[in-house]
Amino acid sequence: MKKMTKFALTGLAAGVALAAMTTTAQAQERWTMTTTWTDDIALIEIDRHWVDLVNRLAGDELEIEFRSGGTLMPPTEVFDATETGSIEASGDWPGYWAGRDSAFSPLATTTSLFNGVDYLNWIQQWGGWDIYQEIYGDYNMVYLPYGITNNESGFMGRTPIESLADLEGKRIRLAGRDQGRVLEELGGSQVTLAGGELYQAIERGVVDAGEFATPGVDYQLGFAEVVEYWATPGWHQSASVFGVMINKDAWDALTEETQEKLKIAADATMAWSLAWSERGSTEGTEQFLEAGVEIHQFSEEDLERIQEMTNEVILRGACENPMHAKVYHSMVSYLEHYATWRDISVPFNMSRTMDNLPSLEELEACL
Repeated sequence: MKKMTKFALTGLAAGVALAAMTTTAQAQERWTMTTTWTDDIALIEIDRHWVDLVNRLAGDELEIEFRSGGTLMPPTEVFDATETGSIEASGDWPGYWAGRDSAFSPLATTTSLFNGVDYLNWIQQWGGWDIYQEIYGDYNMVYLPYGITNNESGFMGRTPIESLADLEGKRIRLAGRDQGRVLEELGGSQVTLAGGELYQAIERGVVDAGEFATPGVDYQLGFAEVVEYWATPGWHQSASVFGVMINKDAWDALTEETQEKLKIAADATMAWSLAWSERGSTEGTEQFLEAGVEIHQFSEEDLERIQEMTNEVILRGACENPMHAKVYHSMVSYLEHYATWRDISVPFNMSRTMDNLPSLEELEACL
């Protein structure tokens, strides 16, 4: 009788344990996430780094299945898919959505304004994070910025570009609405191409020059095989931000503790991405030089002229869209405030020393 009782109790305990395990498995959230980046574009490593951290930090509460860009849907469709909840999350570069709202453009990159540290400062301490939530929130999404790269490579091609005068009549592949407007003011024309199409476009002369991202990314895409000249710096994208779009309903289904773990993973990935990118840019530059690519740098006078045009373009765009104005007003306010410390810490400051910024008063008039 005692043996029977002991057996029954043991069986009951096993059943309770099995039920608990089953309940835990059912309670665990499982997400599908994709990205705008295909496997041949190194920027996908930023997405993978965040997913890996989340799965390690919150694996008991949330498991993310990550799929490379293009394997679930065309990269251009990930915004709609995340907004509607067809997938729970997707990695992106905000500038791809500027056609929906021009305010997405400065959330992704700036022309001759922020560098990578500026984005980090602004997002973390000067109100940038809240602005991302406001703009993506209009599309039923939460946004976690988790990647920063410093300035883009610059213009690479088979024709030398040694000064702004050489941009006259040139067809150049670059991304971003404001970037295209500044290029047009300089006499060039913007060509929009996916990164995977740029190699052949340069090889066949469809474009005179272009770039996709940083030197490390561009070298991996094979550009050293088809370009002879490289014009730096990449003023048109002085830094870039990447992150994850999360469907609001999926986010709200998580506990506050799990949400916090996703934010912690995003902060950690952001710091990692900047160092990872700069290491890659250094090695990519070495590889372009070894391949015989000739580098030309724009003069200080040219860069000052670009800044003047950039300021004009920013103010023009601001008065076309109050939210666009709000983003830039916040950014310029940060630069002016940070200058109090930044400019007296030269040469050890972590940002550009600038004395020519878009007018805060004119930006306020557009709000």
